[in-house]
Amino acid sequence: MLMIVAAMALPAPVQDAQAAIEAALADSAAGWSAGDMPRFLAIYADDAVFVTKNGLVRGKAAIAARYDKSYGADASKRGALSFRVLGSRAVDATHRMLWAEWHLAYPDGRSDKGVTSLLFEKQAGGWKIIADHSS
Repeated sequence: MLMIVAAMALPAPVQDAQAAIEAALADSAAGWSAGDMPRFLAIYADDAVFVTKNGLVRGKAAIAARYDKSYGADASKRGALSFRVLGSRAVDATHRMLWAEWHLAYPDGRSDKGVTSLLFEKQAGGWKIIADHSS
């Protein structure tokens, strides 16, 4: 009987992890939308890997340089970012997979959207993205 009660209590940490990840993702999007790239990038681990159609971008510094080259400081190029979580799954106690739809709304009324797969790792500074595949 004790084993059943213990097993039923397990979802709370999973829910806490999910809430922490979604809060970090929302804060990252707010950083993007405000033009605060360090805030946007705070969710990435230093050794994160970003998967692009042209290959892998390795490390937070290289990811930052890629975004800077593509978007710079011009808010009209960057747009306002938001996410809609499509699902998530615990891989183990320190890793979670999350799938989301991303939306960019530009000042001129244009918009763009795509899907992202994010692998998070629980680190000393909180949940960090270690792998990002966005399209």
